Amino acid sequence: MYEHFYGLSERPFAITPNPRFVFLSRRHQDALAHLLYGVGTGGSGGFVQLTGEVGTGKTTLCRLVLEKVPENTRVALILNPMLSPPELLRAICSELGIEVADAGQSMQQLLDKLYRYLLERHAAGERVVLIVDEAQNMSREGLEQIRLLTNLETATDKLLQILLLGQPELRELLAKPELRQLAQRITARYHLDPLNRDETAAYVLHRLNVAGASRCPFSDKALRTLYEVSGGVPRLINIIADRTLLAGFARESERIDPGLVRSAAREVSGDDDPETGGGGWLRGVVASAVVVAVLAGGAWLAWTLTETPPSESAAVPQPAWQAVLADSSPESAAVEAAAAWPGLNRRGVAEACASSEPVIDGVGCVSLRGNWAYIRQIGLPAILRLPDGSGGLERQVLLVGMLGEQLLLRYQGQELRVPAGQLDRWWLGDFYVVWPDTGALLRPGQSGSAVAQMKDLAARLETGRWTGGVDESYDEAFTRWVQTFQRRNGLRDDGMIGPVTRLFLKAPHLDGPSLMLDLNGAG
Repeated sequence: MYEHFYGLSERPFAITPNPRFVFLSRRHQDALAHLLYGVGTGGSGGFVQLTGEVGTGKTTLCRLVLEKVPENTRVALILNPMLSPPELLRAICSELGIEVADAGQSMQQLLDKLYRYLLERHAAGERVVLIVDEAQNMSREGLEQIRLLTNLETATDKLLQILLLGQPELRELLAKPELRQLAQRITARYHLDPLNRDETAAYVLHRLNVAGASRCPFSDKALRTLYEVSGGVPRLINIIADRTLLAGFARESERIDPGLVRSAAREVSGDDDPETGGGGWLRGVVASAVVVAVLAGGAWLAWTLTETPPSESAAVPQPAWQAVLADSSPESAAVEAAAAWPGLNRRGVAEACASSEPVIDGVGCVSLRGNWAYIRQIGLPAILRLPDGSGGLERQVLLVGMLGEQLLLRYQGQELRVPAGQLDRWWLGDFYVVWPDTGALLRPGQSGSAVAQMKDLAARLETGRWTGGVDESYDEAFTRWVQTFQRRNGLRDDGMIGPVTRLFLKAPHLDGPSLMLDLNGAG
């Protein structure tokens, strides 16, 4: 629902696991290393224990382990350990593909079959790993049965490596005196803490980037608030951030502020105060957004069903801008973009925008996705990319001005006014920005007039400006500022100033055409 409004290709904060969105903080990397240690020979047949609060990412790490296990490793994964010892043994055999034909087989018979299987795999040079998720739910008898499995061994090697994943209650359970024999066999322990404040911000930006965002709609204060209300728990971050974006869309808020995050958090937790209104307004706003989206979808469907095919409407007068869209092409847009910048030519623009590199032969071109407000924020003419519904060549036209709901397009040297609401029927949010650029890369530790120019531009920004003074030194403080600036704008936070970072610092604006924001007298 809110994806188009914020320039996203998909929802970035869905709670269903998706490998594309995996974010490994330093502590997640350490936890993964412990699990892989258990899968490898380092476990030496003992237990490896991973604990963490609900929603911190234990199951996600388990999935990563399953993707990274060596080819010579067999894995049995038990997701529901609330089983009796016989049921647990049957489940393990089933996971490993061991046939257990007779449901009435005794525990000893099940153990014998498992032992023979483990010996066969050991002889074949393979390892067998048992992973038990939600292990805090196991009974004392079940844990004792798991411990006994570590007795399956040869004269030199343990035949089964066991990983226990669970909530913090697992640590308390294993601390009981009656389970001390199992606790003594744990060779590696790791407790997965929630993300800290910086990691929470990096987590949010990572998921937004994967979802196609070209900028971060959350302000720095909103990100700090998101950390405070979620406690850094990834699952809570996802739920609250998703609810916040939906509410922001409903209120048409380009930037998410702390108040909106807190309201979403209250709504999610059910802490609304019926006497004061609490976050109850958010339900109304979100409900309204849903209704508007449904009505808009119905209106679009009605329009598509009643739209007369071009062949049958030749006699109906058509606005000039619609004819322009029908004739526009990447070549015509490249011509107009080159004409807007001294020194550029059509071929250079076309080659730069067709390349995956940000700069080709002195021409910078970056593909972005957003809404009209985002283009206004960038402040340069933009090549709008309009998909051809018939499956033909993508339509492209140059946007040179904006004022309220009116847009100014340039085609074959002519400028035409277009209502933004009507162009929304065709435009899905994709656009190019073109500008001259040398492709130079400024790095920390360098010095010179180019660094001073970037500091001067950074000091002119309206929000989050650089306040450390303008000199020629690319020092550590400026590096940190650049990284923060890059994260705020959804860029790779490498701390270096390349073409795209220069674009967002508004370096091309110094000598080039700005997006016209006053259309009086134009067109």
